[in-house]
Amino acid sequence: MSIDTETAVAEPDSAPSEHVGIAVVGAGFGGIGLAIKLREAGFEDLVILERAEDLGGTWRANTYPGCACDVPSQLYSYSFAPNPDWSRTYGRQAEILEYLRRVAADHDVVRHIRFGAELLDARWDEAHSRWRVETSRGALTADVLISAAGIFAEAKYPELPGLDRFAGKAFHSLHWDHDHDLTGERVAVIGTGASAVQFVPEIQPVVDRLLLFQRSAPWIVPRMDRRTLGLERTLLRRIPLAQRAIRGGWYAAIEGFGLISLVDRRFRHPYEALGRLQLLRQVRDPALRKTLTPDYVIGCKRAIFSDAYLPALDQPNVEVVTDGIAEVRPHSIVLRDGTEHTVDTIIFGTGFTSIPSAYHRYIGRHGQSIADLYHHEPQSYLGAAVAGFPNFFCTLGPFGAAGNQSAVYMIESQIAYIVDAVKTMRDRGIDRIELRPEVQDDFLDEMDRRSADTVWLTGGCQSYYTTADGRNAGLYPNWSFEYRRRTRRFDSDSYEMSR
Repeated sequence: MSIDTETAVAEPDSAPSEHVGIAVVGAGFGGIGLAIKLREAGFEDLVILERAEDLGGTWRANTYPGCACDVPSQLYSYSFAPNPDWSRTYGRQAEILEYLRRVAADHDVVRHIRFGAELLDARWDEAHSRWRVETSRGALTADVLISAAGIFAEAKYPELPGLDRFAGKAFHSLHWDHDHDLTGERVAVIGTGASAVQFVPEIQPVVDRLLLFQRSAPWIVPRMDRRTLGLERTLLRRIPLAQRAIRGGWYAAIEGFGLISLVDRRFRHPYEALGRLQLLRQVRDPALRKTLTPDYVIGCKRAIFSDAYLPALDQPNVEVVTDGIAEVRPHSIVLRDGTEHTVDTIIFGTGFTSIPSAYHRYIGRHGQSIADLYHHEPQSYLGAAVAGFPNFFCTLGPFGAAGNQSAVYMIESQIAYIVDAVKTMRDRGIDRIELRPEVQDDFLDEMDRRSADTVWLTGGCQSYYTTADGRNAGLYPNWSFEYRRRTRRFDSDSYEMSR
């Protein structure tokens, strides 16, 4: 692999004057982790392209009230950078962001990050076996391009007639307006996903009236979050083995959710009983309790951990609305049955786009973008490589995320695979590497077969876990430890290589 360590001379065809060995897109968990492990493997000629002015990805972008992780902090962190000082069982946004900043600083990653450099276009140059990359801060070429663009950093909005005429304030949870005071307002919250479950209890006590528009009730199970004791943190600092044991315990507990989909749906009963008990204990009104009871198998869509959401909905200033929205007027929302609700502010808790904008900008050997391929069907190999895209890798690509495990665990698996791939290129003097199409086809066939009986497809709901035509949208339909085994070493026989 020819990784230049100095700036390349401009090509006669007015090619960009700057050349790097490895370009990484995104400075969240994926990008920072990649930079650390690439540097440990001896790669210094790398740049991280980050469109924002700070690192952190999802945890920089989302700042809504109550924003926190739904995976315990001891597991939602790098295995190679344990933090004994988490203040709570579940890390909150500011603390997770600070953790990422500290890890990046401790491993000297920040000097590789180019802030304010949004990816505008990245095209494979077959003649020179390199990527031509356009950013908002200029152009460059790269031997290897790695996408670490997050999947929870771009807002998704519903299509509502008349929304453009609404005279009040309207914003998405991703773009929370912290300058807007909700005190005493009539607020409509549209959506009941993980973000809404977190911010609704925060705003409910201060608003005059809260209308929660619910399309389907989520499964809510106990979170049992708490502040950690100073003694606990001291012990974890002094006994690293104890921290590894706690991490392992949380890993096993969360992996156990896969029993419902990967072994037998009858394993759902203990989890659903826990959710129903939570509902019975926290919601006094029987009619409201019925409205908040899910009508699908737990795990069909993302179950949510919360101890505060259901009590917030059982307050006198909250109404859960299940009828669809017909239109938005300048000062109100009108339901399909003709009921009109006056509102001052609309907050969208409607989740995120399923295809990051960067996917539209990676153009492979055949002139198609990854988004073009994804619209046809979610496709990749192990969520880390894509046929038709030479010298390209990604984190959390299609079938690279698990429904029953920490995203950081999956990202670390992909980092190990990608770094081993780049090392293989270097050690063998390889300039060009491309996934064999038949390998990807076989992998996708496997994913389809293994997904057929999963609760995501047969559990009676619609979610971002599935495509519009009812197929798996990109979750890995097997155990995360099996995925870790498959990605532990780069399988070079699955790729075409040339010098």
